[in-house]
Amino acid sequence: MSRYKRLLIWLICLASGLALLFPFESSASGNRPVAVIKITGMIDPGTASYVAYALDEARQMEAAAVIMEFDTPGGFVSAAESIRRLMDEYGEPVYAFVRPNAISAGAYLALAADEIYMVPGSTMGAAEPRLLGMGEVDEKELSFWESEMAGMAERRDRDPRIASAMVRRDIAIEGIVDEGVLLTLTAGEALDVGYSEGTVADRAELLQATGLEGAQLRVLESRVTDTLVSWTTNPVVGTLLIMIGIGGLVLEVISAGFGAAGVISMAAFALYFGGNIAAGMAEYWVAILFVFGIALLLVEAFMPGLGIFGIAGLISTLSSIVLAAVSVQTGMVMVLVAIALSAVFSVLAFRYFASRGALRHIILSDEEKADLGYVAPRDQRDLVGREGVAVTALRPSGTAAIDGHRIDVVSEGSFIPVGEKIVVDRVEGVRVIVRSTHTE
Repeated sequence: MSRYKRLLIWLICLASGLALLFPFESSASGNRPVAVIKITGMIDPGTASYVAYALDEARQMEAAAVIMEFDTPGGFVSAAESIRRLMDEYGEPVYAFVRPNAISAGAYLALAADEIYMVPGSTMGAAEPRLLGMGEVDEKELSFWESEMAGMAERRDRDPRIASAMVRRDIAIEGIVDEGVLLTLTAGEALDVGYSEGTVADRAELLQATGLEGAQLRVLESRVTDTLVSWTTNPVVGTLLIMIGIGGLVLEVISAGFGAAGVISMAAFALYFGGNIAAGMAEYWVAILFVFGIALLLVEAFMPGLGIFGIAGLISTLSSIVLAAVSVQTGMVMVLVAIALSAVFSVLAFRYFASRGALRHIILSDEEKADLGYVAPRDQRDLVGREGVAVTALRPSGTAAIDGHRIDVVSEGSFIPVGEKIVVDRVEGVRVIVRSTHTE
């Protein structure tokens, strides 16, 4: 074998070894999958928990990109900000796929993506923030949210005025939106103003538009824990849990022993605090504050009249419930509504148990009526000063004969034998108190 052939074989072997040690990167699509994260329904702490889990899964599978599909009316600003930070930390491209709506906080997250694609007939915008059940936010929070939206637009070289018009009604842009109307873009309008990179019919067309054709799609579904967090942090569900917890406590107090009402109350409060702690909206010390408040209320129940333990317990309990909510305003509304509903529930429960006779151990409901044979004892105060004879030994109670009538009497404490003369000293209700005439 010539020297040149041996050199060629050596170079081929060297190249093969290097290829095994340092494999060339595959193309953008190659064999690497593309992860799909579906943002549906309200954006809440449960959604943030799901996105955190899904992005970790995407990293582990070495996904070439992530597609975030939006079909949401919006949700909590705090949850949207958490998701946006997770998107920023992810190292691969993140594509927003509006299918079919990205409203309010959904529009914010779409603008945070590297590129936006929309299906025909989809919409994006209308991002005016509002307090839950309490109308519009103040100017400070409105200005902050507008700057957040505009900042997301500027990051991708989009017109920030359009993002601002999605937040404020008083912004007018000629040919796009009139004053007094929140801006919502259709798929075509978004493409025209540079708020979309393309209009695609489905995921396959989206992969082609992003140069990922042929990549395997891996849809990452939410977990049971994410759904549980979404449910327990929902203000409506949270209010119901608080109502059940308070109502269960009241029902446990008016019923005998520790039963189903106490268990249900504990479970309701555990779900409320556990869900909010798992969502990152509250710390463990909030739950400890709640338990401390309940302990103070129990102390007040066993040491009535002091007042300070009851007041401190009530403040601690209500404060912990408010602090565990998504915001103080939302927590206060939830507590007020829950207390009102609990009051109605407690009244109805009290009437129900009273009608079933379940409260006999704490409420005297029987009546001694004349038509049932009950006769009130006669007034015996006219016996005071009259004399008689002890028919039975008085130890200290017994029977005496006074004016020819046998009467139940009680001595003042000393023993009076049979046949000894007595005199009525006084009458207290139905008790005729006598003393021996020998003591006079």
